[in-house]
Amino acid sequence: MELEEWLGKDNQLGIDIWNKKYRDGEENFEQWLGRITAGNEEIAQLIREKKFLFGGRILSNRGLEYQGRKVSLSNCYVVEPPEDDIESIFECAKKLARTYSYGGGCGVDISGLSPRGAKINNAAKETSGAVSFMDLYSLVTELIGQNGRRGALMISIDCAHPDVVEFVNLKTDLNKVTKANISVRISREFMEAVKNNQPFELYYRRKATGEEIRREIQARELFHHIAEVNWDYAEPGALFWDRVKEWNLLSNTKDFSYAGVNPCAEEPLPAGGSCLLGSINLAEFVRDPFTDHASFDFEGFKKCVRASVRALNEVLEEGLPLHPLKEQQDSVSDWRQIGLGIMGLADMMIKLGITYGSEEALSLSDQIGFAMADTAMASSALLAKELGAYPRCSIDDIMETPYFKANASEATAELVRKYGLRNSQLLTIAPTGTLSTMLGISGGIEPIYANYYERKTESLHGSDVYYKVYTKIVEQYMRDHKIQDDRDLPEYFVTAMTLEYHQRIDMQAAWQNHIDASISSTVNVPSHFTVEETEDLYLYAYEKGLKGITIFRDGCRRTSILSTDTKPVAKAGEGLARGEIILVTDDVVGKKRKLITGCGSLHCIALFDPHTGALLEIYLSKGSTGGCNNFMIGLSRMISISARGGVDIYTIIDQLNSTGSCPSYTVRKATKGDTSKGACCPMAVGNALLDMYNEVQMEIAHRNKNQVPVMKKPEKPRAVSLKKDRPLCPECGEPLIFEGGCNICKSCGWSKCM
Repeated sequence: MELEEWLGKDNQLGIDIWNKKYRDGEENFEQWLGRITAGNEEIAQLIREKKFLFGGRILSNRGLEYQGRKVSLSNCYVVEPPEDDIESIFECAKKLARTYSYGGGCGVDISGLSPRGAKINNAAKETSGAVSFMDLYSLVTELIGQNGRRGALMISIDCAHPDVVEFVNLKTDLNKVTKANISVRISREFMEAVKNNQPFELYYRRKATGEEIRREIQARELFHHIAEVNWDYAEPGALFWDRVKEWNLLSNTKDFSYAGVNPCAEEPLPAGGSCLLGSINLAEFVRDPFTDHASFDFEGFKKCVRASVRALNEVLEEGLPLHPLKEQQDSVSDWRQIGLGIMGLADMMIKLGITYGSEEALSLSDQIGFAMADTAMASSALLAKELGAYPRCSIDDIMETPYFKANASEATAELVRKYGLRNSQLLTIAPTGTLSTMLGISGGIEPIYANYYERKTESLHGSDVYYKVYTKIVEQYMRDHKIQDDRDLPEYFVTAMTLEYHQRIDMQAAWQNHIDASISSTVNVPSHFTVEETEDLYLYAYEKGLKGITIFRDGCRRTSILSTDTKPVAKAGEGLARGEIILVTDDVVGKKRKLITGCGSLHCIALFDPHTGALLEIYLSKGSTGGCNNFMIGLSRMISISARGGVDIYTIIDQLNSTGSCPSYTVRKATKGDTSKGACCPMAVGNALLDMYNEVQMEIAHRNKNQVPVMKKPEKPRAVSLKKDRPLCPECGEPLIFEGGCNICKSCGWSKCM
């Protein structure tokens, strides 16, 4: 199979993501598939069918260890929490740095550090507090990375820690701890005090001196403050810690405890713990999609679960010696956590004609979730029969957990009773931002963010024309059903901004009942959402049994989300202030030229605005016979950023034509006579761009002969400003969508948990 066949020839974004993030060197799709599956043909076929994908670290790193590279196959780790002394605090920083250097993200809890003002026996006389060391850990995260990727970090603190208010307030300074997510561990005791309007004690006892620090607060006041800061700054997240500890396969195991969560909070882990990720694409298990008799393929789904559990265990075994730290190798060996999850839930519901968040959606999610949990545990038990249970497995303790009782059929219970489990943790739901963007589907359990984004450009008639860029599943439905106006879409096309938030929580709760780890997801709410509604959302999430929740209000001070309002986007070359660039979506016209240069063949792909013909992006790649690929990448990026920055195509071409002649180009022209027009590679590219631009303009003119543009009152064009207080994609400069604790670029596929 070829890459274009797998992702679709029109899915340039997905192809770019694969090339930039997961491909190693010049390997083709089948070579890549062989590397990441290590010969497991069953899982390879599931990947070909887009039914399953490993997590990003596996897709990029597996097999590279045999080339002598220092890599990890795990996406996430939890570092042992620092103890209350300076050596341990800096040892924690060292562990973070080492883990980042192998490509893993980390979580660390600072609840064990003394609060501000505690007495110490050195020149300072009292501590600067637990929060003061967060900048250290954030700095390490910023500095250390692998292959151009910075680390990812989650810092958490207990709600009873005396520094909790300072912790909550920290992110109100947008220049503080910029490289970490933060979350508060919220206890049942605290939430009950909130509900009953009771006081709550903040308490810390310092082991070194025996000093006790106590402070009584009003629980509702702290709760309101957490909600208020989250409403305005999208942090801190909430971790309902008792639910985390109680709803899993290890809740009865006395020698086990969770030390923290990974950067996106879907993986509670012990000290030194790590987890491998993989996700099943639910949308590909819909039979006869978009019809009245569409149905979900439960048997095919369960077969995929079985294959995925085995495949993740194969990766776990292969990756044991690759973990950066000895304590990580020991922890993974003892507990053997894997994290199988889902993506494409919203697309699946649309294909079935079911409204996300409805009773029918909740019922189906419950059925699929139970099938997934039951099948995963049975598969792990059969692996235990074959290879042995995980070393610390206590069968009686597992079978008495509330989670196991709620999710195991009699047949599965019998298998576990006989053989135990190969894994102490099996299921999670990660954000899947880059993976789902590459495949062109919805991420994790998130609803579709928007059916479309509205853009404005100027037509050939000199007036403003508005048009819509549709989400892939919406575009597919409208094409298949010959719908021209999105207002004619069925009512089940709900989005994150139109969905009633209680329904959003209900969906997460339905899945959390069957997930033994946790779920990374973001409840996106509109700008008019109030602080009081935020409090209500937290309370409702707690009552429904969620393990954690992240809220992102459109328009909050940490806005990094692509707005769906109707403010127009600037046309290329007009209305742009210095430092502003044009948004580029999938709605583009593509042209391709093969050029012959002094070094051999050169492929040029150019993307144009479908309404104005303005150049937006260009991709250059060398053929098999030569040329500097890095130079071509650099040149194409500079041309693209110039075009999106408002520089007209004629100015760009003029600059390319001013680069002089190339000796190899001259020689080939004289000896073979087959070179493209020009005297060097940049000049040949410029001539090709002009040719393609003129072709697009002719097509637009022909198309508009018998069409009347839809006119609207002209408004001042708007572009995306490259300012420090507006987070934009570092790859392409476009706004980022915030989902599941991660910033995700839907334009180029870049993602970052921060």
